[in-house]
Amino acid sequence: MAPLPPPPLAASTPLLHGEFGSHPARGPRFALTLTPQALHIQRLRPKPEARPRGGLVPLAEVSGCCTLRSRSPSDSAAYFCVYTYPRGRRGGRRRVTRTFRADGAGTYEENRAEAQRWATVLTCLLRGLPLPGDGEITSHLLPRPPRLLLLVNPFGGRGLAWQWCKNHVLPMISEAGLSFNLIQTERQNHARELVQGLSLREWDGIVTVSGDGLLYEVLNGLLDRPDWEEAVKTPVGILPCGSGNALAGAVNHHGGFEQALGVDLLLHCALLLCRGGCCPLDLLSVTLASGSRCFSFLSVAWGFVSDVDIHSERFRALGSARFTLSTVLSLATLHTYRGRLSYLPATVEPASPTPAHGLPRAKSELTLAPVPAPPVAHSPLHRSVSDLPLPLPQPALTSPDSPEPLAILALNGGGPELAGDWAGAGDAPLSPDPLLPSPPGSPKSALLSPINEGAPETTASPGLLSSDPVAASTGGPPDDLLPPLGAPLPPGWVTLEEDFVLVLAISPSHLGADLVAAPHARFDDGLVHLFWVRGGISRAALLRLFLAMEQGSHFSLGCPQLGYSAARAFRLEPLTPRGVLTVDGERVEYGPLQAQVHPRLGTLLTGPPGRPGREP
Repeated sequence: MAPLPPPPLAASTPLLHGEFGSHPARGPRFALTLTPQALHIQRLRPKPEARPRGGLVPLAEVSGCCTLRSRSPSDSAAYFCVYTYPRGRRGGRRRVTRTFRADGAGTYEENRAEAQRWATVLTCLLRGLPLPGDGEITSHLLPRPPRLLLLVNPFGGRGLAWQWCKNHVLPMISEAGLSFNLIQTERQNHARELVQGLSLREWDGIVTVSGDGLLYEVLNGLLDRPDWEEAVKTPVGILPCGSGNALAGAVNHHGGFEQALGVDLLLHCALLLCRGGCCPLDLLSVTLASGSRCFSFLSVAWGFVSDVDIHSERFRALGSARFTLSTVLSLATLHTYRGRLSYLPATVEPASPTPAHGLPRAKSELTLAPVPAPPVAHSPLHRSVSDLPLPLPQPALTSPDSPEPLAILALNGGGPELAGDWAGAGDAPLSPDPLLPSPPGSPKSALLSPINEGAPETTASPGLLSSDPVAASTGGPPDDLLPPLGAPLPPGWVTLEEDFVLVLAISPSHLGADLVAAPHARFDDGLVHLFWVRGGISRAALLRLFLAMEQGSHFSLGCPQLGYSAARAFRLEPLTPRGVLTVDGERVEYGPLQAQVHPRLGTLLTGPPGRPGREP
């Protein structure tokens, strides 16, 4: 009979406790206590602090850790380094590195074992790995680093996506010890073509570094493959560097972080990615008027929402502010649309809706040089990735432990700058402990860092800004709840024929990074959440609805024109000759469409769940 798994540890259960020095050696000494939720730091000498500043480091703010050693042969201490992203005084997150000196034993080997023990336990906690009950804690408990394929749209977010990726994403996932390859997309549907021919067994996840549009391409590309049933199980993730970041807002909410925009939202999602963890993802198959089909992870919109989305394209240079300007203009010319909305109500109703900072310069010249990871056995990367000609200089980048090592390049002369966290001229530099390698992007690693020098100077290709209808998917499961488009609907469906200001079908909780359309929605609830606003609403009332949606409190307004239902499938038939329909923010052909939910069809990289609305 197999032994029962150990009960989960309480959040305050001490796992490790010990006394450490600091770097340089003449600095203060600390007592460290590691629990399943936080690292507690208390200064012991020269004078204990009654109220320690920065004495509690929640693991939700930790991206990774490593062990280091001094390059001075006479130094028998080992070093334990923790990378954190706490909130600054003005609310934004900033990078802080805490380095502790393990010097309680007389020999370097004993001190190294202690530093590695702390690094191993902390890494297991960050990645949700089990700890041995009474067994010895060594670095052998850690599996190989997860292998991620990063797809970056360098033109996303007013062209800031590449800069944000280089300055924030890559240093953080290197600190976490993740293995990655990076490819820049050059045109619309490029990511779709890449994943259609990708050898998926090489990767533990595909992560898009852009807005929602790039992930739309990836998911539909996976479902276009002959092996779509296995391919769509590949975990996908999103790091928000675009103007439309709705799914990232939902991931941020799921992880328990406060609502955020811009770089803070990116850092939150990157922290969650570093922690690991997946969630099943419902996908919506959408059949268009021509009979073609595409898959949605976000929303189908008609009326005011799609008008704002598409008309904002002319203001793309404004970034996320383009939606605000387009909203004002759409309110000024508010339209109603005659249409027929039919839906299959959910059998079980869900819970009803209720009411960047620079690092300081160091006085010392401390450096951390990474040790190359041992070679791994792998099959060659598919030609569509490794040999595809791209116009950007050196577009395919890799970490040393990736399945397909590419050219080794440099980022600004080195990896993430850590020297600012230490002081004391004349102290011996530190280097990574070879038995527990530091992250591949460790500081001053110019020759081994995976990123190329500087940002590429390019201009956006016209295809990237195209508003052409999205391409159809040929694979995917059959729609067993839907009759052919145009055929009568089966019994049990509800039909509304009215003048609508908007109709919105949404799967996750967020319509935008700061718009909580369905606060009760989950990634895998098996539902599509239908909203509609009937004609007759005033401009002021409609504006109040969207302002309340920032907090998810729009249902508490009691607006008589607002309707909602949870459904398994729906059909939308516009009865006006002109209008705009969008799927995941992308324009599709105008005319009747229908859709049904395919529960848990995909897999989303979300990180561990938190308590939405509260910082973890």
